[in-house]
Formats: sequence, structure tokens, C-alpha cells
Amino acid sequence: MKISKSIYWFFLPGLVLYSLFFLYPTFSALFYSFTDWDGLSTAFQFVGIDNYTRAFTGDSIFQKTIGNNLKFMLTVVVFQTLVALAFALIVIKNTKTNVFLRALYFFPTILSSVSVAFIWAFIYDPSMGILNQVLALVGLDFLAQNWLGNANIAIYSLAITQIWFHAGQMLIIFVAGLQAIPEELYEVAKIEGASKWQAFRSVTWPLLAPSATIVVAYTTIQSFKAFDLVFAMTGGGPNNSTEIIATYIYDVAFKSYQFGYASSISVIFMVIIALITYLQFKALRSDRVSY
Repeated sequence: MKISKSIYWFFLPGLVLYSLFFLYPTFSALFYSFTDWDGLSTAFQFVGIDNYTRAFTGDSIFQKTIGNNLKFMLTVVVFQTLVALAFALIVIKNTKTNVFLRALYFFPTILSSVSVAFIWAFIYDPSMGILNQVLALVGLDFLAQNWLGNANIAIYSLAITQIWFHAGQMLIIFVAGLQAIPEELYEVAKIEGASKWQAFRSVTWPLLAPSATIVVAYTTIQSFKAFDLVFAMTGGGPNNSTEIIATYIYDVAFKSYQFGYASSISVIFMVIIALITYLQFKALRSDRVSY
């Protein structure tokens, strides 16, 4: 069957939008990463790889942001995945109660990041926050502290907020994956005397690998892009202990007006996300699943 050439015109709007909002900004960032552009003037000079050299050898704050981002990402990926999977196993059946619970767990996802940030900033407040009050109420007041003011735990406090924010979204993906597993496989496992844990390990988890891959990859990207949550709750403080790459790019570009250097950090940022996501897909890719 001969396809009319006019059909290619239908691709044009998407191609234009993709080029305008993705390709052009990407290649512009790459270009300016080799310059000293201040973001305001039309004049700039090429500095070669000086920006990249500075990032890895002369910028201790940027190096700290990488560590902060990895701490935040690992905490969120591990615990958000486990929490979402655990709740998905609980609400997998399509009963009225479970449908209500799914909606309830999903509700935080529809809130704006700034709203979530203000809610949890109030929860963590050292003097009026409900968290310290609850700890005091149950006799654990010795655990009460300034959750966002302590440089040792602030990044993990933000991670807990991120988990609460998006666990319900990942739960829906897991529920869809669990419901796609044939019930007959569990019946066979039960006939053969498999325990619930053995059935989960041999049936549920292998067949859930595609959903798990999506959840882990998406959660990783979310954790690296948690700019608004971090910016609204701590602004990167105290003492840069919650500064992540995204917030640092903002500081360098819009506070210090070093757009060339900020562009180089953006390129590094993009490479880090791509590399981590690729490694995750390699580790969890669905074609390794044996049925």
C-alpha cells in the first residue's frame, strides 16, 4: 500500500514543539557551557572546558550537591518503592474500601509542590510542628529536634516529604502491574506448596519487573528534579546541606549571573541522570525476567 507523502505533515507540529522546547534549549546549554556568558549581555568569550574543570576541581559546593543528590535519590528510590509496593499489595483487590484507599494514597500527588512544602515545613517546625508534639505525647520527646535545621538529617527529612508526596503515584503503577499477573500462577504455586513469600519471590516479583523498572526510573528522575520542594522548604540550607544540583544551578544562574557556568552544570546534571537511569534499566530490564 502506497502511503501519501502528505501524511508527514502531521508530524510537523510535534517536531516543531519538540525542537523548540527540547532540542534548542539542550544545544543552547551545551554551547553556552563553553562560555563565560552572564545571561544578560550579548558579549561572551569562549573558555573551553574551564567551566567543567572548575565544577569538578574548584567548586566544593557543587561537589557537595552531588553527594546530597545521591543521598536524597537513594533514600527516595529505596523507601518510596518499598512503601508503594507494600501498599499496592494491600489494596490490590477491587473492593470499595481499596478503591477509596487508592484514591486517598494518590491524593498528595495532585497537590502542588509548594503546598506540600509548606505543609511539611509546618510539620517539621521545632516549636509548633506536629511531629515534635506527637513525639512528646508518646514519651519520645528526646527524639524531638529541628528537622530542617539540623545539617545531618535535613536532607533525609526532605526525602520523607518526597516519599509522602509521590508514593501514591507509584502505588497505582504497581497495582496495575499486580493485576496483570494471571491468578492461575498463584493457584499453581499454592498447589505446589509454596508459601506466600515464595510465591512473591518466584511469581510476583519477576512478573512485576516491568512496573518496577518504570517506578525506579521515574522516581530517580523525580528525586533529581525536586527543585521546588527543596527551594520552598530549606532553600538549600542549612550550610548547603540540602543543596541539590537543580537548586544550585538556579543559584549560580539567577543569583550570581554565571549562566555559562550554570549551563555546564546543567550538562553534567543531564549526563548524571541519563547514566543512572541507563544503569537502572540494565539492572531491572524486563527481558531478564524468566517466566
